[in-house]
Amino acid sequence: MRTVTWVWFATIAALLIGACQSDAGVSSQPSPSPAPVVPPTAQPATDEEAIQQLVRLEGAGIVSQDLEGLMGLWAENAVITDAKHTPNDVGDDARWKGRDAIRDRYVVLVFPGAPSTAGTTEMALTITGDTATADATTAIGDEVAPLGDLWTFERRDGRWWITGLTYNLEPDAP
Repeated sequence: MRTVTWVWFATIAALLIGACQSDAGVSSQPSPSPAPVVPPTAQPATDEEAIQQLVRLEGAGIVSQDLEGLMGLWAENAVITDAKHTPNDVGDDARWKGRDAIRDRYVVLVFPGAPSTAGTTEMALTITGDTATADATTAIGDEVAPLGDLWTFERRDGRWWITGLTYNLEPDAP
């Protein structure tokens, strides 16, 4: 009986030591930095397709509340601006500059509404070299902004990034 107890104790001790060593090896490794999100669809054939894909992925990220996926679409120095339906008065605009501020905007303002759909229904795209702009009609849930959004994009490091979004550009109805 004494031998069985000793073997049982030794087996448990060996398993615990092995588990601790295994955990120590994992926890001592630095966490890898997240890589920019690469769109999960096929490589776009044209610049226009690449930009349209960014906008579609932004809408899908809003619906799925994929914060890290969304952050992989925006340039580091990107800016989102709420023109508050007064496009000629920039004094009342709200701005979120840089990925940290944009992340906070998604968490505080966008995700709580839990829209079931988000995306553009119409887009007029102009590409000039490594930059592009798009006037777009956006629909988020039941809210539609007819040509009320202005997107900006830039090609950097071999891919397109969203550099800006100004929304609520359509004046309030009288």
